[in-house]
Amino acid sequence: MNKIIALWAVPRSTSTAFEWMMRQRGDLDCLHEPFGEAWYQGEEPLWQRFKEGDVITPGLTLESVWQDIQDRAAQGPVFLKDFPHYINHMWDAEFLSHFTHAFLIRDPAKTITSMHNKWPDFDEGEVGFPEQRALFDLLWALNGAPSPVFDSDDILENPEPMVKAFCDAVGIPFMPDALSWEPGGDPSEHSWWDGGSFHANLAQSTGLQRQERRYLDITECAPRVQQVHRRMRPHYDRLYAHRVKL
Repeated sequence: MNKIIALWAVPRSTSTAFEWMMRQRGDLDCLHEPFGEAWYQGEEPLWQRFKEGDVITPGLTLESVWQDIQDRAAQGPVFLKDFPHYINHMWDAEFLSHFTHAFLIRDPAKTITSMHNKWPDFDEGEVGFPEQRALFDLLWALNGAPSPVFDSDDILENPEPMVKAFCDAVGIPFMPDALSWEPGGDPSEHSWWDGGSFHANLAQSTGLQRQERRYLDITECAPRVQQVHRRMRPHYDRLYAHRVKL
């Protein structure tokens, strides 16, 4: 089996922009949240807000997704970005041994605010920080060393050296040309949720370009965001302490 690079992120962490950059390389079979599609829209959906009448795809299960990933990896190297909370019941040493792991984190004040803007009724089980931390700790225990962690703000502040550091960490060549692209891409080609509506800004972007670090004052956020943030922040801080730095 060829390499399966897994970027374990949380929702609204700029992970799709990172995935978009990886697609520009052209040397990897890139998958957009494959386990997430089964978690939300499979024949046995697991998300907390599911209700009768929501989209279901017959035959799509977490198991069929995993088989598809393995079939693809038999043909060539694979990159996927996904969220650990979709599959925390599947983690065991054998399953996890198939991946080259890396983590993408982002300040929970930003991710939770963004999720709240999209989904005011979001469930705390969709936020993802506890499971991301649990997977990080489990892999450290299994492998004897921490998996590489990258912070979204660090990447946006210094895209080229941070992406190079990512490539070095997961053992693939750095391709600087992949950091830019033509605007007008169609995220709905790869995003299975709501026609790619979460990624409208990405469709108009031209690359991972340097941005000044922006800070968000949690005390100015919605009360529910502040409440969830208090519970999520320690999990983010755990990974932040081990992030890759220049």
